[in-house]
Amino acid sequence: MANELILNSVRVRRPAAAGAPLYCDALEYGLTGDGSTNDQPALAALVDRLGAGYASDGRARVIYCPPGIYSIRDAGTVWRSGVSLIGAGPAATRFMLSNEGNRADPTPLAFWTAVQHGADRDRHIADCTFADFQIDGSGVAMAEYNYLAKGLGLQYVVRGVFRNLYIHHTAATGLGCDFLQDTLIDGVVVVGCGRLDNGEQIGGAGIGIGIGGWGTTERLTIANCTALANGTNGIFLELQKDYWEPPRGYRIVGCHSQGNRFGISDWGADGLIVSACTMTGNLETGFDVSAQGTAGIAGRGGLLTDCVIDANLRDGVSIGNSPGPYTVRGNRISGNGQHGYHAYDLGRGYQGTIRDVVIESNEFWGNGLDAVRIDHQMSDAVLLNNRIRNNGRQYARGAGGAGDAVRYDERTLVDRSADWPHDGHRGKVLRVGRAVAMVAANSGDELMLAPVRPDAFSAWSGDVPPPGCGYELAPAPERRAGVTINAPFDSATIRGNRVWDNHDNQTQTHGLWITERGSCVDCRVEDNDLAGNAEEGMRLDTPPVGGRWRDNHVDSDWS
Repeated sequence: MANELILNSVRVRRPAAAGAPLYCDALEYGLTGDGSTNDQPALAALVDRLGAGYASDGRARVIYCPPGIYSIRDAGTVWRSGVSLIGAGPAATRFMLSNEGNRADPTPLAFWTAVQHGADRDRHIADCTFADFQIDGSGVAMAEYNYLAKGLGLQYVVRGVFRNLYIHHTAATGLGCDFLQDTLIDGVVVVGCGRLDNGEQIGGAGIGIGIGGWGTTERLTIANCTALANGTNGIFLELQKDYWEPPRGYRIVGCHSQGNRFGISDWGADGLIVSACTMTGNLETGFDVSAQGTAGIAGRGGLLTDCVIDANLRDGVSIGNSPGPYTVRGNRISGNGQHGYHAYDLGRGYQGTIRDVVIESNEFWGNGLDAVRIDHQMSDAVLLNNRIRNNGRQYARGAGGAGDAVRYDERTLVDRSADWPHDGHRGKVLRVGRAVAMVAANSGDELMLAPVRPDAFSAWSGDVPPPGCGYELAPAPERRAGVTINAPFDSATIRGNRVWDNHDNQTQTHGLWITERGSCVDCRVEDNDLAGNAEEGMRLDTPPVGGRWRDNHVDSDWS
């Protein structure tokens, strides 16, 4: 009886189907890797052959592509379950995508989608690995943007692995796969993807993952990836239908996102974990939680921990039109052009109160305006044990100039007559006639300008302004506080924070400021050290109502 149970518990392996070997050297099955022959037809035929074998016997197959340049032209390859594509390393095995013979085809390397192929939960891709190769999408051109012009574009994947890939300069998203179950994305480098996206269109990211197709749980880990200068997001998750429940099961760990429009975005997940990542130099926000995605649903219930969020052109962390909760804990949020943390209203998506946000044990320093700015109604928020120092660095007065001292090039403005404070204009809009550019940094007489879009050479959407052309920079806001409450902020806890400016030239004007538009009802504001700011510890243009306000150290007798 025991032997019978053992035999029944062991899956019987059927022999490989005839004509469908388990391992194929691509050069022995019609591909050339010579850089000139179109290898797409041979690849598609081999994928079909091995996919049929997997469907017959349930045994996964591997296509190995030795070092070479594999030209993939004028058609994408429809992928099959159980077929893996492995190279000899991203510097050795390169897939060159182009569509010069068929400009209507977006020509991804591999795709399997709901619209084109009927992909769904019952017709999914399973047991596929894509590893150790490069995808160069620079040869794809289209008269109109097409979100399918990806490097890899698979939907409904089970047990997928994407590892050690270098994907660059695709017209749309580099790795744009949706509805990934029990899947790993590891060590993928995406550069300059979304180059035909104007920044407002669907996709256009380095790594873009549509979510929700499997229901309330999709188990996906994105680890050790690098996203550089991609058109919209470096890495993002996006709920695909507004009537789907935001799903759980996602982790983004140890990734680096730099020079994109947004660094990492949560546009509709529930409980996304983002940990030990760096988000630097992005043209809008380092980490964005908002309703900007396809479904108009913001993420909620997530955790952002142990990250470095630095030198992004606008905000470090922004959360807009999310019902909450969210936890932002143990991060360095520094040197961003505008706010460190910003709660704001996009004007679309969820319009109610953001609830149960926790901002705890973060380091906020060197941000251009307020370290923490509340521009959307919130309830039951907690600001606990944060160190907030030396913010308000965008303090330079308004400026302008013209004439012989003024010169422009693709990324700078030089005014030899100027004497600006170092980085005092960072994060401002530069206006030159009808043209605008964003200031990324400045010295005493030079403005360093951000590119007009990720991976762009110039800061200007048109021609570089001629020498001597007049320019204008707006003045800094009068008040730039450590914590600014500019909306209803009810039942909140603000405790144990140290908010100060220790520079000789102090730029953080207040520790805590409640504006005329803000309010604090039934809040607990206790044990905060608000002494040492440029003007005063607290400024209460709207007096608080109820709650407990005690044991706060400020520069006056108010406590």
